[in-house]
Amino acid sequence: MSVRPWRDIQRKKTRKIRVGDVEIGGDAPISVQSMTNTITSDVKATIKQIKELEGVGADLVRVSCPDEESSVALKSIVKEINIPIIADIHFHYKRAIEAAESGAACLRINPGNIGSESKVKEVIKAAKDNSCSIRIGVNAGSLERDLLEKYGEPCPEAMVESASKHIRILEDNDFFNFKISCKASDVFLAVSAYYGISDTCDYPLHLGITEAGGLMPGTIKSSIGLGSLLWAGIGDTIRVSLSADPVEEIKVGFNILKSLNLRHRGVNVISCPSCARQNFNVIKNVEELEKRLEHITTPMTLSVIGCVVNGPGEARETNIGLTGGKSGHQIYLNGEKHHVLRDGDMIDHLVKLCEQKQKELLEKKV
Repeated sequence: MSVRPWRDIQRKKTRKIRVGDVEIGGDAPISVQSMTNTITSDVKATIKQIKELEGVGADLVRVSCPDEESSVALKSIVKEINIPIIADIHFHYKRAIEAAESGAACLRINPGNIGSESKVKEVIKAAKDNSCSIRIGVNAGSLERDLLEKYGEPCPEAMVESASKHIRILEDNDFFNFKISCKASDVFLAVSAYYGISDTCDYPLHLGITEAGGLMPGTIKSSIGLGSLLWAGIGDTIRVSLSADPVEEIKVGFNILKSLNLRHRGVNVISCPSCARQNFNVIKNVEELEKRLEHITTPMTLSVIGCVVNGPGEARETNIGLTGGKSGHQIYLNGEKHHVLRDGDMIDHLVKLCEQKQKELLEKKV
């Protein structure tokens, strides 16, 4: 019987580009990004939201520039933040030029909306002049009219053809600092399109299931779509699109990467769903723990298991482990039994152990 390799994902080797000081593609870590939902011209509110995204680990942030006031506002915004801004451009190529001149690190243009090839060329010139990258953002909901007439409906072939056409325009204008996305709200359509464009070129791919829905359904939909692509080695940067606080998009994005062992940030909590065997309220304690551990950014693993059925086995594989017991909870450190917690607050104790572990790991790096 042949068994598929189950631990290591072999990422497709793509070209490496730069978005500001963040590398995308090649051997660079898969980056996680979100998008602001403030009015961009409200500089104070936009900066506040970007800083919140920075706080939970966002590598990049996309900002909509629907009008001149918004694209010009980027000048003030970029001075106050520490991560590169991607200017989201629709319908008017001049907004892209203004955004590039205002300090955007990347211009996201939708081929179906941006207009004629001559307008795209002007955007390319602005990107070159201002050291901007570009994202070719193909979307099933806004494909070019001629492609819809050719194929009859949005389909993977139409999306790949749209992306390929704009790849040629950028290449013909001697521009190669770009990435590509082929998004759709339908998981099957998006995944198929990404497989198609991955087979067609070696440019880095930005993954996303667009308009995925609210926090719970959108997370599930995105996890299925992005997870299947990432497991196949496809994808260099991701955005989870949720009708929710953008901060949640970053958290979900990192959890998807963490689940696939592609990138780790903070504490990975392994916990049981709880049952009649539990010796403490697993659900309540894990919920509180996850909130209390958000300030820890160093990658580590913590297992919190309610009884001794799977607890010892899980604890052997984690940095810190707790297995519930009737007379006390067994604490494991680096897979070995260390002490029994009989008194004191379980959450305070585990938070303290995680903080000590972070200090230990940081000292090792130094």
